Amino acid sequence: MIAHDRADDHGHDDLSVTGGTGSARSVRRERRLLIALVLNSVIVTAQVVLGLVANSLGLLSDAGHNLTDVAALGLSLIAVRVARRKPTSDRSFGWHRGTILAAQANAAMILVLTVWITYEAVTRLIDPPPVEGGIVLIVALIAFVGNTAAALVVREKNSHGSGDLNMRSALLHLTSDALASLGVAIAGAVMLATGGWTRLDPLVSLLIGFLIAHHAWKLLKASNAVLLEGTPDGLDLGALHAVMSDVDGVEAVHDLHVWSLSSEVRALSAHVVIDGHPTLEEAQVVGNRVKHTIASEFDIAHATLELECETCEDNGPGCDMELVETELHAGHNH
Repeated sequence: MIAHDRADDHGHDDLSVTGGTGSARSVRRERRLLIALVLNSVIVTAQVVLGLVANSLGLLSDAGHNLTDVAALGLSLIAVRVARRKPTSDRSFGWHRGTILAAQANAAMILVLTVWITYEAVTRLIDPPPVEGGIVLIVALIAFVGNTAAALVVREKNSHGSGDLNMRSALLHLTSDALASLGVAIAGAVMLATGGWTRLDPLVSLLIGFLIAHHAWKLLKASNAVLLEGTPDGLDLGALHAVMSDVDGVEAVHDLHVWSLSSEVRALSAHVVIDGHPTLEEAQVVGNRVKHTIASEFDIAHATLELECETCEDNGPGCDMELVETELHAGHNH
C-alpha cells in the first residue's frame, strides 16, 4: 500500500461553500425564497378570510397549501443559510444535509396535508354545502397569479438534471399551489355560470391533491436516498468504475463508494491500484489525475483515494464490500 490520499483541489472549496460561486448562488437562492415567502404570506391571509366567507373547501384547501408554503419556504430559507456555515470539528462535512432535511420535511408536510384535504373533500362530496362561486373565482385567480410569480422567482436552471432538492421542494409547493388555484378558479367559474355544481369544488381539490401527493412522494424518496447514502441519482456506478480504471497509471479500482452530501455536492471513496511500484510522488500524480477526471466527468466534488501497489484482501479492514465489487466487475465485463 502506497498512500492514503486525501488532498483534493476540487472538493474543499465546494464543501465549505463560504465564498465564490457557491456563496453567490446561496445568496441568490435566499433572496428568491424570501420574495416567495412574502408573496405567499399575503395570499394565504386573503384565502383564509375569503374562503370562510365563501364557504369554499377549494379556497380553504388552497389556503392550506399556501400555509404549508409559508412554513416550507421558511424552512428552506433557514436551510440555505445554515448550509453556508463553515465545516467544524463536529461537522467536518459542513451543514449541506440541512437542505436535504428541509426537502424531506416539506415533502412530508405536503403528504399530511393531502390526507386532510382528501378527508374534507369526500365529506363535502357526500353532503355539499352552498359555495359562493364569484368570490371563489376572483380569489383563486389572484392566488394563481401570485403562486405562479413566486414559482418563477424560485425556479432555477441547474447543471445536474435533478437540481437542489431543497429548492425543488420549495418549487413543488409553489407549483402545486398554482395548479390548485387554477383548478379552484375553473370550478368557481363553472359554479358561478351554472348556479350549481357545488360538488365540483371538493372534486377539484381531490384530484389536485392526488397529483401533488404523487410528486411529493417522489421528492420524499429522493431526499431519503441522499440521507441513506445512496448512489447519486443519474450516476452510473459501473461507468464511473470503468472511467477510473482507464486513467493512465491505474491498474484496478475496488471498494468504490459514491454518495451525496447534498443535491449538488457528491463525495467518493475508493481503493486505486497503481501500475508497477511507483514512488509516493508518482502515485500522487496518478491520484490527482483520477480526481480531475471524475470531477470533470461526474461532478464529484470530494474524493478520498487509497492508493495501492497491490490489491488489498477483500475481507481485510476497510476492504470488505464484496457484493458491490462483484456487481461492478460483472457490469464492466459486459
